[in-house]
Amino acid sequence: MNGTAGQTVLLPEAPSLSKLYLNAAATAARRRISGTRPAAALPGARHELRDVTADVEKLTAFQHLLGESAGDFLPAGFIHALAFPVAMSVLNRDDFPLPLLGMIHLENRVEQHRPVHFSEALDIAAWVENLRGHRAGTLVDLVADVRSKDGGLLWTGVSSYLAKGFFLPGTDTNSVQTNRADAPFSPPDPTALWTLGVDTGRNYAGVSGDFNPIHLSVLSAKALGLKRSIAHGMYLASRALAEVGPVRSDAFSWEVAFEAPVFLPARVAVEISTARDGSGSWLRSDFTGWNPRSGRRHFRGVVATLE
Repeated sequence: MNGTAGQTVLLPEAPSLSKLYLNAAATAARRRISGTRPAAALPGARHELRDVTADVEKLTAFQHLLGESAGDFLPAGFIHALAFPVAMSVLNRDDFPLPLLGMIHLENRVEQHRPVHFSEALDIAAWVENLRGHRAGTLVDLVADVRSKDGGLLWTGVSSYLAKGFFLPGTDTNSVQTNRADAPFSPPDPTALWTLGVDTGRNYAGVSGDFNPIHLSVLSAKALGLKRSIAHGMYLASRALAEVGPVRSDAFSWEVAFEAPVFLPARVAVEISTARDGSGSWLRSDFTGWNPRSGRRHFRGVVATLE
């Protein structure tokens, strides 16, 4: 599928993520055999899917998987999961220059403008932007926005992905700052300790639809160069958001940086710190997750009121 700059591609239905990953594998094989690469430029097209409603059974399973009570409003991480197939379909385009399989999720930034009820019909759009070099490969931002039927913006997510070991001509590998803090990390006292089984990736895939092979099993992860399967970044981020609890304002931002993968099975120590104003109203919560044995940090982020 190819598109001209500025083109809008209306999707007839939600793409199957498993089919997208299979197609991505076939595309990678064709490129290896032919020795060809697409142009080192991003497609200008945006993909849209309209009238999307939540599957209540999956919503409830998602909430329970994160340790939340079932509720009528969509968690921000579940909205990400709704938008994810549309976003992945952009990365699966023939004219997208980077290999989809094996891309590493480094950062995620979300703004949610009001609570979203499970019964609402939503319009989802996705596109890519900001192609740039990185010392370990090439970075790109995958953007998705979710709107109500009257056009009001409800939720925007920007996911930064690294195509590790894949360098495009014309990208400056020295122009991108790392997402790691300069100061060494000293683990604080944890406020929670997660025990993640080897089936964590498969369980999250079942409620999110993200069946990326790096998360599913040792064999499928090794086929893509990893020693074991790893937990989904958005599972970790969504669970941390759930740990923050129901203190968030109706409009909030949510940011997370992923630093070291969580190889399954695993234990993850988590610390949540909360700031309030002089009247006791919630302002922000910072969260950090790390390996309790090695002290290596896995992720860090913040949830804050959105002005």
